[in-house]
Amino acid sequence: MSLVALTVEKYKCFERRQTLELRPITVLLGRNNSGKSALARLPLLLETGLRTDSEAPLERENLGIELAGDFTDLIFGQRPHGSVTFGLHFDAAEIEATVQNIDEYQIQVISEFRGSSRNGSDLHVTWNLDDPRRPTWSASGSGRDAIDVTFRGLLPWPLQNGNASKRRSLWTTIPNDYPLVRYVGPFREKPQRFYRLPSRAPAAVGVLGEDAPHILADDVSRGDGSLLAAVDDYLRRELPGWLLDVDRRNSLYSLVLASGADSTVRVNLADTGTGLAQVLPILVQRTMDELRPPSRPVLEIIEQPELHLHPAAHAALADLYIAGTAQNRCRFLIETHSETFVLRLRRRVAEGRISPDQIALYYVEHDGSSADIRRIDLDDLGNVQNWPAGIFSEDFEEARALVAAQSERA
Repeated sequence: MSLVALTVEKYKCFERRQTLELRPITVLLGRNNSGKSALARLPLLLETGLRTDSEAPLERENLGIELAGDFTDLIFGQRPHGSVTFGLHFDAAEIEATVQNIDEYQIQVISEFRGSSRNGSDLHVTWNLDDPRRPTWSASGSGRDAIDVTFRGLLPWPLQNGNASKRRSLWTTIPNDYPLVRYVGPFREKPQRFYRLPSRAPAAVGVLGEDAPHILADDVSRGDGSLLAAVDDYLRRELPGWLLDVDRRNSLYSLVLASGADSTVRVNLADTGTGLAQVLPILVQRTMDELRPPSRPVLEIIEQPELHLHPAAHAALADLYIAGTAQNRCRFLIETHSETFVLRLRRRVAEGRISPDQIALYYVEHDGSSADIRRIDLDDLGNVQNWPAGIFSEDFEEARALVAAQSERA
């Protein structure tokens, strides 16, 4: 099964029910503090409730990022006795779980679970409202799933003699179908002057992009250098005259920019501009997946990939993600403020390089009390069918104000 959409209700700033469809490229747009990051990080949060043996619905401490201090920070209005609902939609099944906070005990209980599949299986589980420290549930549905259950994370497990059974059901196989989630945050780690070669290469660049240098050094020291060569191919187009290289000093190494005109000119990456260091983890991860396609589906979350880059480079990033969808293994959930990034996606649709069905654009709008997400539709010529008022209108408004000021003074 493939994950195709996520649903939330009473989650953080989203009071009303919201559904986020996941396409090969899903883009979140909106003003600051509108709720984009809460949506972007949602797959990470849900993963802690799926790949776990814990009785707690979610294990926020395993996120590796700061998403919430207390569980109440996940609940709309931070209500101590509130609840939040999460839904996962696969192409062959759907599940939805409501998590109730019990403030006096600082614990959470699944108060209701619903699951349905295309093969006719369904399950409805409700909490019996007994002692939340030793909760019990009542289950109804079709087939063998309609028996007493307990919960591991967000998912119901069959009970035998009062204990969780090793026998799996349709719902306990959901973690196998949930994609491998990667996350690259909006602030990537600053380059260090020296690194120590790791014992083995990391599998991904990391939340802060901190492992990108180690991956490159391993490629040069133990591999054939193909990864570094592919990164340099990109830099030749976007940063003419410079190439990335690895300088070894015994067990230490440095990342340097080498001049294409004079090979003796080598600048430590720590002494270069911020933009390259910020985009390098993205280049390394994309190149890794191109050379060594992942063995299982991946959902890659990236916040502000364009950070510290000149607008001319924003369009090239869009092409990078379009190329990444060709493997049918990687999907991308991208939070961005870049109009140029979106324009390049629209242009590629008009050119026939990517289908509009492979792109989902969402505008996150906060009215001061709660937030909603609006789908922005693209046709096969890259035209926008329902562009929200005010989005990316700043340049036009400034230009109009400039002309008005000039006319008044004239």
